[in-house]
Amino acid sequence: MAKIRIIARLDVKGTNLIKGVHLEGLRVVGNPNQHAIQYYQEGADEILYMDVVASLYGRNNLTEVVRKTAKDLFIPITVGGGIRTVEDATEILRSGADKVAVNTAATKRPELLSELSRRLGSQCIVLSIEAKKIRDGKWEAYTDNGRERTGLDVIEWAVRGSELGAGEILLTSIDKEGTNKNFDLQLIKAVTENVDIPVIASGGMGSTDHFVDAVNESDATAVAMADVIHFNKISLNEIRNAALDAGINVRKL
Repeated sequence: MAKIRIIARLDVKGTNLIKGVHLEGLRVVGNPNQHAIQYYQEGADEILYMDVVASLYGRNNLTEVVRKTAKDLFIPITVGGGIRTVEDATEILRSGADKVAVNTAATKRPELLSELSRRLGSQCIVLSIEAKKIRDGKWEAYTDNGRERTGLDVIEWAVRGSELGAGEILLTSIDKEGTNKNFDLQLIKAVTENVDIPVIASGGMGSTDHFVDAVNESDATAVAMADVIHFNKISLNEIRNAALDAGINVRKL
């Protein structure tokens, strides 16, 4: 069994690391580079940078942030937000990222996933899905940091995205994001049961038990966290130890 990855998620607006609840009410946390380096030193397996206003302005502004970070850490970096073309993705990868996450542009033009996969390799392409529950067992995909509806069924979109060439899915629950009340395990399980590519659980982690739940109860292959580590509620070391105690295959430091 592949090792379960512990991913530090950093939502960025301009030059600031920010955090909100339900992807709203954003407040400044600090410097994204400093936090990324700290999480690398504490044992994060990957860094996930998301430009939360990129879709509004039509471009990703994290190139310089990523370039600075890549000089100081040696774990994979994924960057999302405002990536609309193969050229956009290539620029981000050249700045030091290992993978790009695509949401808005893919919902509007799904063939972008195939273009990115053919040119850059599916291992570089992450389909980012922001999911909002409509009723029990059904979720709709949103874009623009949870502001815009797409009309797409999350499960159907996840399946189609994987068929088009996405190598991984970043699955964020809008309902759970920033609440610390646990992940939407039903959502994650519904996606993992229908796709054969890795699924990153995001949105809702508030305790080490939640990490264990995401892996054991919903079959996530990676867990992304923000609030709990940004505000020192739980350390990455505590998360790793709890996972090991639960028999989960995570990287040992």
